[in-house]
Amino acid sequence: MNVTVDVQGVMIPRLGLGTYQLKGDDCREVVGAALDIGYRHVDTAEAYENEAEIGRTLEDSRIPRDELFLTTKVWWTHLKGTELRRHLDASLERLRSDYVDLTLIHWPNTDLSLGEPLEAMQELKEAGRTRLIGVSNFTPELLERAAELAPIATNQVEYHPFLAQDDLRNLARRLGHVLTAYCPIARNRVADDPVIQQIAERHERTPAQVTLRWHLQQHEVIAVPRSSKRTHLEQNFDVFDFELTDGEMESIHQRARGERIVDPEWAPAW
Repeated sequence: MNVTVDVQGVMIPRLGLGTYQLKGDDCREVVGAALDIGYRHVDTAEAYENEAEIGRTLEDSRIPRDELFLTTKVWWTHLKGTELRRHLDASLERLRSDYVDLTLIHWPNTDLSLGEPLEAMQELKEAGRTRLIGVSNFTPELLERAAELAPIATNQVEYHPFLAQDDLRNLARRLGHVLTAYCPIARNRVADDPVIQQIAERHERTPAQVTLRWHLQQHEVIAVPRSSKRTHLEQNFDVFDFELTDGEMESIHQRARGERIVDPEWAPAW
């Protein structure tokens, strides 16, 4: 299995580190541990309020910048052209980097034309401030509209065995980008699922490992699980040396029940 995927000529590690809710010294410790384990894809956002800690940790690691893949996101209230540029510049300063590998619109803002932020992001890409651009939490309809306006590299959405994203996965295949799964193990609710437990026992793995393997065997999907424990970071990263059968893959797909964990008041109508 390939550990990276080529999107628009940029290699994206298929397994990254989510950093939502990681703050301060805890954030630095977790990111440092992840880099030590082998993670090279770190996902953050201005709204996470941890970009400065991540920037210092990446700098202290002395890992060459071109060996890292760094994603950040611009909040949905900061999408007007000049404001978006200003906020990305501030993110880059906190991250101690001249560029990020991927910039995402964190949530759609239906009060604002998609053309304005996407045009600004394309200008930032042309200026070398971001290598790729994309969106997050976009419905299929919004994603298609965005893809007509700009080269979308990914749509980052909640995706796990209990929440199917068939339409978005099909669009990823058709439009030539990837779907990035956040909450990929449903905040470890997979640990209590009897079907996933049985598959995990069969492979002598944890339910989380089986679930991440399920994500990565879907060729258009990458995943950014979050953990605050080194043991879990190590387990999450140790998913490239076993394979689920087609039957096991389908059994996990059948666990979908429309269970959405993240649904704030500003979310689109799914």
